Amino acid sequence: MQVTMCPERAIMEHITSKWGVLVLQVLSDGGSWRFSALRRELEDVVSEKMLTQTLRTLERDGFVHREVHPVIPPHVEYALTPLGKGAASHLVALAHWIEANQPEVSQAQRRYDNS
Repeated sequence: MQVTMCPERAIMEHITSKWGVLVLQVLSDGGSWRFSALRRELEDVVSEKMLTQTLRTLERDGFVHREVHPVIPPHVEYALTPLGKGAASHLVALAHWIEANQPEVSQAQRRYDNS
């Protein structure tokens, strides 16, 4: 089996994409988020278009549940599914590891750059 044709690779790309990581981290705080609240939370880093595309991709993969409430104006909420919670827990753990080891990584980068 070729690695490039592996279905796991596409899933990995969705979860670890620039925006996928951010969305999963925000949603991992628990509960449901309205689209407008997610947009405000991430407004400095992601456009509305990319947020929408990312949420659709994560919903398609089964990581995010989208709930549409039949009211006017439309009320849409997003939350992690059990599968999404599992993926997000690994991402959050990795983020904590990166934060804890950032000084050592920065030091290694400086050593490399100075050699």
